[in-house]
Amino acid sequence: MENKYELSTFILRLVLGISFFIHGAAKFQGGIENTVGWFGSIGLPGLLAYGVALIEVAGGIALVLGLFTRVVSGLFVLLMAGAIIKVKLAAGFLGNGQMAGYELDLAFLAMAVSIAITGSKAYALDSFVFKGEKAGKAHSAH
Repeated sequence: MENKYELSTFILRLVLGISFFIHGAAKFQGGIENTVGWFGSIGLPGLLAYGVALIEVAGGIALVLGLFTRVVSGLFVLLMAGAIIKVKLAAGFLGNGQMAGYELDLAFLAMAVSIAITGSKAYALDSFVFKGEKAGKAHSAH
């Protein structure tokens, strides 16, 4: 492990990946049709529910494995920004008694922004998958 910074980013990556995976899996397990209907009820295209759930499941796995970390984190930033603005903002930070607030969404957003900016190399498959590519770029720069 390079340093404490990499270890802390690794922990963020794992927690965020597992959390998104579980949220996405729950959408499928609970019947994706319910989520599709709910999306429609709040004025979003129902088909979008499939995309969101797929990004959450596949993106969660990718983060845990350390694959395409910055790209996946960027997608999670967009998902969380959309969730906060479209759904949770009206309920307030802590919620309104009928719906949870946006505090968890904001925490996920901050984690995803951090990972999107810094990346996460510790225990990441990206380090192995793209190792030769980075070496080639370094040689071609000289």
